[in-house]
Amino acid sequence: MTLLRLTMIQTAIVWENKKENLRLLCEKLQKLRGTTEIVVLPEMFSTGFSMNCEVLAEPITGITLQAIRNMSAEFEMAIVGSFMCEENGIYYNRAFFITPKGEEYFYDKRHLFRMGEEANHYVAGTQKKIVSYLGWNICLQICYDLRFPVWSRNIDNEYDLLIYMANWPASRRNTWDVLLRARAIENLSYACGVNCIGMDECGILYNGGSAIISEKGETLSIAKDEWEECVTTTIDLSSLQVLRQKFPAWKDADTFYIK
Repeated sequence: MTLLRLTMIQTAIVWENKKENLRLLCEKLQKLRGTTEIVVLPEMFSTGFSMNCEVLAEPITGITLQAIRNMSAEFEMAIVGSFMCEENGIYYNRAFFITPKGEEYFYDKRHLFRMGEEANHYVAGTQKKIVSYLGWNICLQICYDLRFPVWSRNIDNEYDLLIYMANWPASRRNTWDVLLRARAIENLSYACGVNCIGMDECGILYNGGSAIISEKGETLSIAKDEWEECVTTTIDLSSLQVLRQKFPAWKDADTFYIK
């Protein structure tokens, strides 16, 4: 598939209330039926960026992902987001990519947010994850990962779309805007960043800025600041491939290895 319809759901997250967040998501997805192939949610969409993992975390067989599986199948769209995951007594900020046919892919956040003490509660992932779906290669990353370009390096065009799920505070909004554009340009890839809005129980304000950026750094779509909004954009793989052929900067990239 050359053309891909990609939807960002920028929303206010009800603090630590899985049931309500899942209900609200279902309402939004019902309205999107037949209009999109992939829906992207904010980071920890069902709880907010909470450190209360001992109480709220669940396995991939838990209620959150079971609901996502059901919605993906019912509304016939892939769903991407992150949630609090518990696995063998260890907690992860885990991204998921669930397809209508039941395919499942996962990525554990590599860079844990030091200033929010995330590393005191969760374990960092060690593996990048690139998902092949509908002819596209898609790299999953989460929030604070955006600050670290080595981790997102697109080696030999291994991916076409870079997705960031985030709870990115309004106080650092300019950084979000600049880095999302930079990641797209330097990797010759589309970049999609989905953030939340509202104020959480820790008093942190989020004002959105969810956007899809082209490989040239152009803003293809952006959600309104401080608004709950579902924004759908069609992106084109053929135009990306043409640019990579005409401007093959990726061939001159430095070689390095991550330990």
